[in-house]
Amino acid sequence: MMVLASIGVDACVAQPNTTAIIKGQVVDKENGNPLPGAHVFIATSMIGTTTDSEGRYTLGRVPTGALRLYVSMLGYEPDFKDIMLRVSRVYPFDFQLTPAILEVGEIIIEAERDKNWKRRLDRFTTMFIGESPNAANTKILNPEALDFDEKRGTFYAWASEPLVIENYALGYRIQYFLKDFEQDRTRTRYDGEPLYEELTPESAEQASLWRENRVKAFTGSFRHFLLALLSHRTEGQGFKTYTRPEMNSLPGDSFQRRSSLSDRRFPIDPSSLFKPGASSTEFVLNFDGFVEIIYQGEQEDPSYYDWLKRNGRRKSKFQTSWIRLERGPTVIDYKGDVLDPYGVTFYGYLAFERVADEVPKEYRPDRAH
Repeated sequence: MMVLASIGVDACVAQPNTTAIIKGQVVDKENGNPLPGAHVFIATSMIGTTTDSEGRYTLGRVPTGALRLYVSMLGYEPDFKDIMLRVSRVYPFDFQLTPAILEVGEIIIEAERDKNWKRRLDRFTTMFIGESPNAANTKILNPEALDFDEKRGTFYAWASEPLVIENYALGYRIQYFLKDFEQDRTRTRYDGEPLYEELTPESAEQASLWRENRVKAFTGSFRHFLLALLSHRTEGQGFKTYTRPEMNSLPGDSFQRRSSLSDRRFPIDPSSLFKPGASSTEFVLNFDGFVEIIYQGEQEDPSYYDWLKRNGRRKSKFQTSWIRLERGPTVIDYKGDVLDPYGVTFYGYLAFERVADEVPKEYRPDRAH
């Protein structure tokens, strides 16, 4: 295994190190009444709050850059804004939530949940939490909030309230605001946002294990790759990049056969993958076709091999992934945050790693998180 001298890659990127304040009000769209108790948070972070009796909220010490501001409340459709905070100031963002329409069949009596529901829960947990070693120590505490359906080969899941997840591999408690989940023959897609908080370790040994596991989760991640890319240190951080102008067929995240990938791959200058953006702390990720990313700092986990065998792909020595810009060029900031969280599609190892393998967006290995 390659040992990297340093993984503090963001130190080489222009760091304004500034924070902002976000505040506003959440109201009912139909009658304008304030909505107290609504969840307002920065998606994939540890920054969040709830609205007061007048539906007002304040989020302080928000790092500038790209973020998704997410609002959710039971009985209402969630809402969000993808925003770029460029300077340190107060940003006002108000929300009008639309009351949710309760469709026939959505109310499930607990006694009606039989073995079929439990089988579907197991399937959902595998595809959502993942199958990595971290997944074995990650649990959904309120699975009763989930319901499922299967139609024409597609598996659906939805939640009546935020999923509460405890990850004892990385030391986080997660509220996951799941909006949609579906899995078909080739892909798993889910729409929703997590809010993190740190668990309290029970011992010094557990705290040490969490630190070690968090570093492992971060290294080789897409955020690690972007920070290395922006600092022109991809090779020094263990990444090799290639371009694949075409593929014989589009591989889904079910890891279609390796032979389906075109053998025509070419080394690429990583700096050609992005260009300057609207400010000195913004960049535009822009490329055609697929980019293959090989992370040489860590080998693929044996649990990944098991998944690949079920889909006919042979082993790779190092973590190998592919990315594609299905929506065209996408904006990223100096922190490795993508303005449109769904602007980049992942295949291979990056798609294999699921909720159990993710750390908050503000986590860095050289910080005390």
